[in-house]
Amino acid sequence: MPAPNERFGEIAGVNIKRIMNNKYKLLVLFLAGLLAGCFTVRYSAVGVDIPPAAQTITIKQFQNNAALVNLQLSNEITTQLRDKFRSSTKLSLADSRGDLYIEGEITGYTVSSVAVGADQATMNRLTITVRITFENKFDEKKNKNQSFSRYWDFDAKQTLQQVEENLVRQICEVLVDDIFAATVSDW
Repeated sequence: MPAPNERFGEIAGVNIKRIMNNKYKLLVLFLAGLLAGCFTVRYSAVGVDIPPAAQTITIKQFQNNAALVNLQLSNEITTQLRDKFRSSTKLSLADSRGDLYIEGEITGYTVSSVAVGADQATMNRLTITVRITFENKFDEKKNKNQSFSRYWDFDAKQTLQQVEENLVRQICEVLVDDIFAATVSDW
């Protein structure tokens, strides 16, 4: 008869400690696989729908055709859009016409009062509107001409010049997300 300490962890000749160690290893492997799967699902949940054969994208400099012109706006939105495609896809930027092509223009840049109190504006709104043309040489059904408009409200006690740089950057970030979703997301 085996000593009591030898019997611990053994039932019917099966070493429970070894099985438990293997179960922990399997659990760790399972969790690692599950986490890797979550990251994969998260990436695919982004819904990027780019043809596998697409290698390049051309994003032309946005033209500023708004009645009120911000001199930095064209560069800001073009740069942010190029950065978004560079960081979120495997596409290379091309100067000549790429597999995907985006051309845009700024059609609106307006400031308006949106909240009035005691006969005086308390909030103002900066609105930026852009129109894009998107071409996908692999799937013409995905080609589009579309306008996007976003705004940001600011305290009327501040002048546009005081908040303009920050607001333009924030509005452009949202517009870029809208354009990216409309052109290469399968939502």
